[in-house]
Amino acid sequence: MPDIALFGAAGAIGRTVADALRAEGRPYRVVGRHRETLEREFGADPSAEIATWDPDDAASVRRAASGITTIVYLVGVPYDQFSKHPEIMRKTLEGAIAAGVSQMLLVGTVYPYGLPQTTPVREDHPREPHTFKGRMRKIQEDLLLDADARGAIRGTVLRLPDFYGPGITASFLHDAFAAAVSRRRANLVGLIDRPHEFLYVPDAGPVITALSANPGAYGRVWHFAGAGTITQRDFAERIFKAAGAEPKFLVANKLMLRALGMFDPFMRELVEMNYLMSDPVIMDDSAIHGLLGPLHKTSYDEGIRTTLEAQLREKTAV
Repeated sequence: MPDIALFGAAGAIGRTVADALRAEGRPYRVVGRHRETLEREFGADPSAEIATWDPDDAASVRRAASGITTIVYLVGVPYDQFSKHPEIMRKTLEGAIAAGVSQMLLVGTVYPYGLPQTTPVREDHPREPHTFKGRMRKIQEDLLLDADARGAIRGTVLRLPDFYGPGITASFLHDAFAAAVSRRRANLVGLIDRPHEFLYVPDAGPVITALSANPGAYGRVWHFAGAGTITQRDFAERIFKAAGAEPKFLVANKLMLRALGMFDPFMRELVEMNYLMSDPVIMDDSAIHGLLGPLHKTSYDEGIRTTLEAQLREKTAV
């Protein structure tokens, strides 16, 4: 019987955590709203136990958490519905505590920091979000860390930067990969000459499983950063070069995002977070290396190569 459950397992990070658990030979439970999605992603894996839940149904949450020691919380919401984050976390925590879950790891973002006051940003940086999304994420974190402080459940938060990788479509860089393969112009967002960092998604899984299993991880926040700073322009040019194509870009600035947002809710929501392009949060992750030891980070060039290969396979299969 598994002792670890991935709530919100079907997303990009959930799949890489599942890969890491499978590599470790550990059984695991995947939890989501739709069984057909879970069956499609994990049905062929004998290590995976599939469970559905409805966070609005307390009994459903308790059933999904029953018998579990550790929850990795990866639950996403539509980008224009961030107000749901605190409420879903609250209901999940209540159900997990009632079911006797010992510990929970929340995979979080840099949004709660707001505008960076230092570069790089350590985990003790003030959390002063000036955006709605940042405030919702901060409340979500506080619910878990407050539960840890009062002894109800052990809780920890792992912050990750923007990411990319094979099969990852919810990335600022996805269109650059697709465009390079199709020999068309890539759509980029924001100020593309500012330093940024990106996480190659398969690198996250082993870090999350190791952190969740370490007793010293709980009661605080951790960072796992990308493979160094790079600009979006440099990254996109490397993608096109690796694909043997001439780089061509269309860059959507804040004004263009506002205009596009009149017709596209996702683009409209990007306007609020555009500060991360002009004032990027570059994370210092020395603390997690001190806890867990050396951690693998795939170089940008290697990550580009494997992601392009996946993009080419997908294009050929269509």
